[in-house]
Amino acid sequence: MPIINRLADFHDDITAWRRDFHRHPELLYDVQRTAEVVADRLRDFGVDEVVTGIGRTGVVGVIRGRKAEAGQTIALRADMDALPIEEATGKPYASTVPGKMHACGHDGHTAMLLGAARYLAETRNFDGTAVVVFQPAEEGGAGGKAMVDDGLMQRFGIDEVYGLHNMPGLPVGKFAIRPGPIMAATDEFEIRIIGHGGHAAKPHVTIDPILIGAHVVQALQSIASRSVDPLDAVVVSVTTFHAGRAHNIIPGSAAIGGTVRSLSPEVRDLAERRINEIVQGIAGAFGAKAEVGYHRNYPVTVNHPDQTAFAVEVAKQIVGEANVDAASPPMMGGEDFSYMLLERPGAFIFLGNGDTAGLHNPEYDFNDAAIPIGSSYLARLVETALQPR
Repeated sequence: MPIINRLADFHDDITAWRRDFHRHPELLYDVQRTAEVVADRLRDFGVDEVVTGIGRTGVVGVIRGRKAEAGQTIALRADMDALPIEEATGKPYASTVPGKMHACGHDGHTAMLLGAARYLAETRNFDGTAVVVFQPAEEGGAGGKAMVDDGLMQRFGIDEVYGLHNMPGLPVGKFAIRPGPIMAATDEFEIRIIGHGGHAAKPHVTIDPILIGAHVVQALQSIASRSVDPLDAVVVSVTTFHAGRAHNIIPGSAAIGGTVRSLSPEVRDLAERRINEIVQGIAGAFGAKAEVGYHRNYPVTVNHPDQTAFAVEVAKQIVGEANVDAASPPMMGGEDFSYMLLERPGAFIFLGNGDTAGLHNPEYDFNDAAIPIGSSYLARLVETALQPR
């Protein structure tokens, strides 16, 4: 069962919606225009119920099947927000907002889900209820958590939840997924080393925070190489190091920051503990003091086994078995769909974007050729899970 013909007919319309969103990027929770356009289109499609303001600026549409009371409620989620990046694509539909662009393809995700919603509202070839979820603030704002905290699952009686994300480098017409952890927990740390400054000609009467910080940076890499089982995954990246302003002065303090990415709660706990131990131990050995802040952000995105197997079968219906990688390696990027998967069983899948610039790149653009594939997948999830009996 390949791409749905009716959605292929919508391709030009969905592309136009996508490019309109691309021209007007909005950040985090400030997606008022995008949310308004989404809500208006859902109403135009004849969606039974359109609710705004879930998770501050999220939009939810409810589409009831022919026998709504006879089946489950399946939720489909797309993210709406853009990134604070200056676009460099040169496309005729490039961002009109300086310093903001859709560099992660959320414009495509939103447009594809709108296409699926239009089709489902028109055909209603299912028993049960489809809930389409348009989420703000995926890019660091935890909009998924905000919608969950606002009662998304309970209010709309959601039984299962599914999401997708485009993947540059994966050919158009292919899907990639895996059961279990598919994307990492993303944490941040800040370290302040407090030494004793002085003249660069007399380092022996100082406690040099730059020297201490250099030891800390090196030692933090031992978490992956010596503290964590080689069969587990962790990435500790130091990304900032600030100290001093003059060549002839040893400063009194240094500030270091970075991220930790992991695929299990146990490794996450271990990494946090080892960062504290390493920093305090090295600082103490040099006679300095240290302060460590550790902030847990998105949890691990964990696909549920049964729902993943179901998503694989639906994807095969659209593109064929040879084009679905059901054992894709996990990625160390983060995703706040994780909060929804903590609340309900479901699965997150990757959709090929072709040979394009990578995500979060100023030259990235969503590949419109993927639109009928993604929209068909989303619609078939509902029609297959809730097929009339």
